[in-house]
Amino acid sequence: MAQQLQLSFHGAARTVTGSCMEFSLGESRVLVDCGMFQGSRSLEALNMGDFGFDPKAIDAVVLTHAHIDHSGRLPKLVKDGFTGPIWCTSATAELIAAMLADSGRIQEAEVARRNRRRDRAGEAQHVPLYTEQDALAAVEQCSPIERGEWFEPAPGFRARLWNAGHILGSASVELEAGGVRVMCSGDIGPDNKAFQPDPEGPQRFDHVICESTYGDREREPATIEQRRALLETEVRAAITRGGNLIIPTFALERTQELLLDLAALMHDKRLPQVPVFIDSPLADRVTRVFAHHADDLEDLGGLSVFDNPWFRFTADVQQSIRLNSLSGAIILAASGMCEAGRIRHHLLHNLARHDSTILFVGFQAAGTLGRTILDGAEMVRISGENVRVRAAIRRIDSYSAHADQGQLLAWIAAREPIVGSLMLDHGEEGAIETLRRLLQERSPQLAVRVPAIGETYALEPGKPATRIRTATPELAELTKGHDWQNSYGEFASGLRGRLNAMPDNAARKQAIEQMRRVLDSFAAHREAKRDRSEHR
Repeated sequence: MAQQLQLSFHGAARTVTGSCMEFSLGESRVLVDCGMFQGSRSLEALNMGDFGFDPKAIDAVVLTHAHIDHSGRLPKLVKDGFTGPIWCTSATAELIAAMLADSGRIQEAEVARRNRRRDRAGEAQHVPLYTEQDALAAVEQCSPIERGEWFEPAPGFRARLWNAGHILGSASVELEAGGVRVMCSGDIGPDNKAFQPDPEGPQRFDHVICESTYGDREREPATIEQRRALLETEVRAAITRGGNLIIPTFALERTQELLLDLAALMHDKRLPQVPVFIDSPLADRVTRVFAHHADDLEDLGGLSVFDNPWFRFTADVQQSIRLNSLSGAIILAASGMCEAGRIRHHLLHNLARHDSTILFVGFQAAGTLGRTILDGAEMVRISGENVRVRAAIRRIDSYSAHADQGQLLAWIAAREPIVGSLMLDHGEEGAIETLRRLLQERSPQLAVRVPAIGETYALEPGKPATRIRTATPELAELTKGHDWQNSYGEFASGLRGRLNAMPDNAARKQAIEQMRRVLDSFAAHREAKRDRSEHR
């Protein structure tokens, strides 16, 4: 009897982070990506748990690209016993050497900071998911491969990579196993993407797994020149306000795209040559990788991008702190969703300033600090402090490294005919549902599946995928994005103001006592419920 190919989703299903798919054929096991969950504290807690499979049983990982939501749990995978190769492009291998080591350092620093917080006194100590040394050990297992070259990641499998047009080194993954032909999109880049050529790949597959990040959104078509015009307008307005322009940005690709456009605008004298501070040691290292691959990049046009004298990389924490004394500066800092790194430090010092500007240039996942600010919060909580939002909050969508709705539909059409099923992952539920509906209207005969974390599907040639294991409700709930800790942060950040608005101290005390009684009643209810259960 022929062996059956199975596919399990361990992340990025009905959510946009934690990408991890397990393909199994008999005793062979291949992962496509092994990413970190980002967003709400509850979703991030999944990083610390079991993978849903035995790392020692995995033969190989095929990595689509270096973004942490696709690569960030590789060090944990290795630490937990994975010893096989990590197949990826050479550029991706260079990038994750910097990305994963930085991730390990950030986790060590974040854990130390959380454990020092006064509001955590008496709680159990946090431990890092992995360390910098764990990350460096994982990088040693990289096995670079050229796009278009067939390789065998495990017995019974063969694979090759195709340009995904997303970031430097990014790839879609074509897999053949058990007589089944599969395409995993990875993250697909948009039209008019700086540096990268358009996505490519073959057609006629049994099954296609496609990302859906912007499945519910059509962006205004924008050439690189139109995007630069938008940036010019925002920078000029920020300079006029007199404060700092803070741009939360991803160290990989987004920072380099911004530097490309700022260099062009300054070269053409459309912007004054003001200092641009890149407050991210990781962005410095990634920019050097871009310089190393400059011959493979499009759109440079002779511009001085990677060695521009107006671009100043901050080397250490003391240099970063000195930026607090500036006004009228342009500061790019990671992370792009404001969940970690030096950007939180700059938000602490600039969100409350009327003359400062916060400019978002990337996707903000549900539950992240960036999404909370962008959605109009009047006050946010950062590192245990309440910070009022007075700065101008601005956004440019044209820098997205993801294809929008129309571009995703076009990429899927270019893979047709899809004779088995199309599976939509790496998207929030609204984005996936909108894209699913449009696909079904366009091709009613197409079998579209929307997997959840923890589900397993049987994949056969020419037949729709069959679900053979369902997800747990607890995991499904975590993908909603906005969890109780987000609600607590919103409640706590506004609590003092609401108490101050009460007529007198007696009313404030009464309100606090009532809140305490509510919490006590919940605790008593749970205790009584537990007692009843034990005595049955």
